[in-house]
Amino acid sequence: MTEPCLLVLDADPPPRLDRLSGRARIVHADENTLAEHLPAADVLLVWDFLSDAVREAWPGGGPRPRWVHTPSAGVDRLLPELSASPDTVITNARGVFDQPIAEYVAGLTLAMAKDFRGSWELQRQRRWRHRETKRVGGTRAVVVGSGPIGRAVGRTLKALGVAVELVGRTERTGDPDFGKVHPGDALHGLLGDADWVVCVAPLTEESRGMFDAAAFARMKPGAHFINVGRGQHVVEKDLKRALVEHRIAGAALDVFADEPLSAESELWDVPGLLVSPHMSGDTIGWRDDLAEQFLDNFDRWEAGEPLLNVVDKELGYVPSTS
Repeated sequence: MTEPCLLVLDADPPPRLDRLSGRARIVHADENTLAEHLPAADVLLVWDFLSDAVREAWPGGGPRPRWVHTPSAGVDRLLPELSASPDTVITNARGVFDQPIAEYVAGLTLAMAKDFRGSWELQRQRRWRHRETKRVGGTRAVVVGSGPIGRAVGRTLKALGVAVELVGRTERTGDPDFGKVHPGDALHGLLGDADWVVCVAPLTEESRGMFDAAAFARMKPGAHFINVGRGQHVVEKDLKRALVEHRIAGAALDVFADEPLSAESELWDVPGLLVSPHMSGDTIGWRDDLAEQFLDNFDRWEAGEPLLNVVDKELGYVPSTS
């Protein structure tokens, strides 16, 4: 039996695929050679999930892989081009990043409430200045995104005593963790009561730019905004204005419309904004976890079993079963 061809769009370091020795012919490609290898591939592993190479190469002639896996939560760098291939299944890394991102958001929440940034700056200046900080318990959060990451964020904040309202695409009642999941069109009505607004939503046409001047105007002056979803969820100039004019108390961005954030970007110097380089889910050993997840799914594919984490290409994410 002919070995299936696994085409890997590599990033550095490449994935560990030793388990596939003798089971698959592995071909490595970069953005310059991907298009020529696509017609011969049965499976495509988009290890370099920050690249747009797949979307650019996909419309070419010839057959296309039957299965494409991206080791990321978002699939926006694959759509809509791959939607034109109904026989191609897309899977993602759903489940790997849930708790790491939840811990990151909890850390940001505590750091903002307890003014750790101020303490570090005062230490740098060798100044002893006593201050009062905010309690986290008893505050309210709106978490936008009801998938596994959003649910993990919400549960972790609840463990800190935060009352959490979860916003998804559609309304659901009887939720075991949150009682109710609010529909997307309820977001603006919830913002005014929130001390913490956390975006972990998938990027869709409906969610693109949803945090704009109107959204920030609905938040109270003491609110903090955190985005660990996609940079395109936020109109960055509107967030900058909201912070400069003290319409909200602070913000943290781990994702940006253009990455990496250029050294010339004004966002580095916005008062009250914490910038981090798209690292909220990347804990020690995360690449090994991603490779193991793909290999487990490859076992299923090879055995003819249903794949896990299949993306609905129309929705742009893996539908929730919660």
